[in-house]
Amino acid sequence: MNEYFPLLFVGSIVGTFSIVFLVAYLMMKDKKKAIGFERHVSDSEIIKRLFKYAKPHIKTLIFVLVIMVFSIANDIISPIIFGEIEEVIKNKFELSELFLKLALYAFLIIISLVATYVEAIILQKVGMKILSAIREDVFTHIESLSHAQLNSQPVGKLVTRVANDTNAISMMFTNILVNFAKNIFVIFGVLISMLTLNYFLTLVVLCFVPFIILFTVIFRKFARKAYREVKDATTDINTYLSENLSGIKVTQIFNQEQAKFKDFSMRNDRLGKAKNHQIFVFSVFRPMVYMLYISSVLCLLYFGGMGYIKDMNVLGQVVTSGTVVTFYMYLQTFFNPIQNLAEMFNTLQSAFASAEKIFTIFDMQPEIVDSEDAIELTEVKGNIEFKNVWFKYVEDEWVLKDVSFKIDAGDTAAFVGSTGSGKTTILSLIVRDYDIQKGQILIDGIDIKKIKISSLRRHFGQMLQDVFLFSGTIRSNILLNLEGIDDKEIKEVCEYVNADKFINKLEKGLDDEVRERGNNFSAGQRQLLSFARTLIHKPSVMILDEATANIDTETEVLIQNSLEKMMSIGTMLIVAHRLSTVQHADKIFVLSHGVIVEQGNHQELLAMHGKYYSLYTTQTKMINLKQ
Repeated sequence: MNEYFPLLFVGSIVGTFSIVFLVAYLMMKDKKKAIGFERHVSDSEIIKRLFKYAKPHIKTLIFVLVIMVFSIANDIISPIIFGEIEEVIKNKFELSELFLKLALYAFLIIISLVATYVEAIILQKVGMKILSAIREDVFTHIESLSHAQLNSQPVGKLVTRVANDTNAISMMFTNILVNFAKNIFVIFGVLISMLTLNYFLTLVVLCFVPFIILFTVIFRKFARKAYREVKDATTDINTYLSENLSGIKVTQIFNQEQAKFKDFSMRNDRLGKAKNHQIFVFSVFRPMVYMLYISSVLCLLYFGGMGYIKDMNVLGQVVTSGTVVTFYMYLQTFFNPIQNLAEMFNTLQSAFASAEKIFTIFDMQPEIVDSEDAIELTEVKGNIEFKNVWFKYVEDEWVLKDVSFKIDAGDTAAFVGSTGSGKTTILSLIVRDYDIQKGQILIDGIDIKKIKISSLRRHFGQMLQDVFLFSGTIRSNILLNLEGIDDKEIKEVCEYVNADKFINKLEKGLDDEVRERGNNFSAGQRQLLSFARTLIHKPSVMILDEATANIDTETEVLIQNSLEKMMSIGTMLIVAHRLSTVQHADKIFVLSHGVIVEQGNHQELLAMHGKYYSLYTTQTKMINLKQ
């Protein structure tokens, strides 16, 4: 009985750990929702959705699997060679036979190394192609979302999805899947070889496999939760940085650096704790697998040594020193892939957590889409009509209430009123940044919902108060990838809108650098570049939203001159608080609380002595007081 004590000792240790982990798993399973442990997307669904990106490269991946057979040959055959070397040394020693075995071993290593190198190169190329495809799809999908949907998602979160999360998925294709198959091949190859060599010792090793499966299933749950915490914390930091670095001037103006540092430190600590949790989970999993490996080695040495020393058959199987050596090497080869699978499982959880995050973006269906019978507009004359339009951003808060008006082609129409009256909303609805809840909007007699969105917006040029310039050059910001335009035409447009006044003073002219958000230009200069950008795209209808707000007097003169020129190009829609900007408009619509209360030209509205008259006289008095 005493001779079985070592086996009972090993079994008790393995059994104790198994019970502890089962209890922890059952306790965790009952509290899934309370700790944010719930699953949003199943593994099978994630794999199914990711497979479409691997499908175009399926032939290449099959070729890699063929190469893999050669790369694992050394793992399967070398233990047998070393076992035979042991028998050669133990019995009748022949140097020539030893050299032959060593030469075969060296040949296997060379074949394995070459195959592994080719396999790695191919996988990296495939991985980069898949990574590019996923990133392009995510970016394109984000571009298709409506303004309301984009406003509901922090910019930092979207950046994390496109940049960080796609990298984790790329690792799954370049490292995990094929290596997972490779390790599976090694495990089954080793098992077949061990069964052929000595099935009793193989059965001893297989006694530990159920525990490996048990530990993997348990820690899979803990690892998924840990990775989700890391992803959430990373997204939180990226979002915070994106917002606060953009508004750092405000932080400095109000001397809030320390307060912002505390906020950032809190988020950074949360990420640190999440990463520590992730490290802890894997630091328990990997040693457990190693413990099972050591336990199997001890059992092998015990049974193998006992059988060899006593010169006896174990279940009809002869155990020799060569058998023990071969099995010892096979155990290393058997458990190494299992430990590799544990490491890949670590990366796999990261990839699945990232995929889950990305699919939440993909699952956001665009709210503004083309109807099935949407048409392509070849030209737009510029007739615009609102028929009983109702619109709200949030439930039970109507921004526009039964609004109706008509603008003829070529007219300049202005919308005035107090903040929140619905002026900018009207402009946003015309180009379908949002969709109305009731009523109808017509362009040249056609309902805008019957027009393709890209076609509709192609004929509109929008000049907003907050001009956004991209990093690059003045030329790239005016063209915005528009092809077939030479410098002569660009300069003519710049001259037409008076942007040439400051561009010509720059050292590099059109090639002068534009830094992030155009912060190396004044608000007025950015606005003039916006005018040039709009005109170069030859719109049929121009939208001007508070373009003269926050502009210095000198620049305002240039902008007013540009506006007078642009009014003759086509239909123009203007929103302005400064009524001096809209005095020459053909029609002026006065809004109050989402309703058009007055309409007419400047003189007609003054004659009414209504709301427009009140606004105009108030602004005139303020201007006179400043003078």
